[in-house]
Amino acid sequence: MEEAVQPDHPYDVAIIGGGPAGLTAGIYAARANLRTLMIQGASTVSQITITDMIENYPGFPEGINGFDLVERLRKQAVQFGLETLSEDTSSLEPGRWGDHPAWRIIAGGKTIEALSVILATGASWRRLGVPGEEQFIGRGVSFCATCDGPFYRNREVVVVGGGNTAIQEALFLTHFADKVTVVHRRDRLRATGILQDRAFANGKIAFAWNSVVREILGKETVEAVRLRDVKTGEEREIPTEGVFLFVGLIPNTDLVHDLADREPDGAVRVDRAMRTSAPGIFACGDCTVTPLRQVITACGDGAVAANSAQLYVEDIKGTAY
Repeated sequence: MEEAVQPDHPYDVAIIGGGPAGLTAGIYAARANLRTLMIQGASTVSQITITDMIENYPGFPEGINGFDLVERLRKQAVQFGLETLSEDTSSLEPGRWGDHPAWRIIAGGKTIEALSVILATGASWRRLGVPGEEQFIGRGVSFCATCDGPFYRNREVVVVGGGNTAIQEALFLTHFADKVTVVHRRDRLRATGILQDRAFANGKIAFAWNSVVREILGKETVEAVRLRDVKTGEEREIPTEGVFLFVGLIPNTDLVHDLADREPDGAVRVDRAMRTSAPGIFACGDCTVTPLRQVITACGDGAVAANSAQLYVEDIKGTAY
């Protein structure tokens, strides 16, 4: 489908973000006959697109690749009339369209007017903030096992983290690496039971418990990591050629930092209808305050946000049922 061109009247809904939350919002908004535009970042991708296998999304008992799932959602949304624009959004500010309050979006030098906005900008991987991390990104430090795992065939790598993503990616890396050491600051994992069982049963996976990374070492590329035991303070180095970081997410919400209420970590506060504190701005998925960041919850959030946006637009147009 060709990219959207700004019409001579505003969009009913502009969705910023092209992951599962944004695409589900697009399906529901377009299906409700709202003129809907989804602005997906030109230089960013949804976290789920780099996930090798999703096996807990209902209806796919054999599992599905993250990229394939997003493409299915995209195809379905476009069939209902969703328009798309691949540009990075640089600003969002209040405006008016005639008698109606509206929002003005700048994306890739284009100005888009919309009566409502659904923020579905997701989150980015948190950094460790240790020496060597920034220096070796792309030269041994990675945030995507699916992308970079094949480069570490028959080598030793480290995975930092103890949640679902960390353990899932560690298991994926065993298809290539000879040894995968999971570094976790606690003495037990927080990943779901089935993933823990698989990790503990995999002979290629070792664990560095109660440990944090103090420094990533190397010359041209990563050669080792220095770990510190959080209980004893003892430090040690372990050799590795790759360090994969999965230590949490930071919501991508700078776009609304002066528009909508946020938590200290940046997550946008929403009510049960996905309304933010800014009238006409709704939010869904990983960029919001949520107890669970999963594809299924992001999609549910997106559906609710689209329904709330529909009711809001119909109300300001005077067409509410």
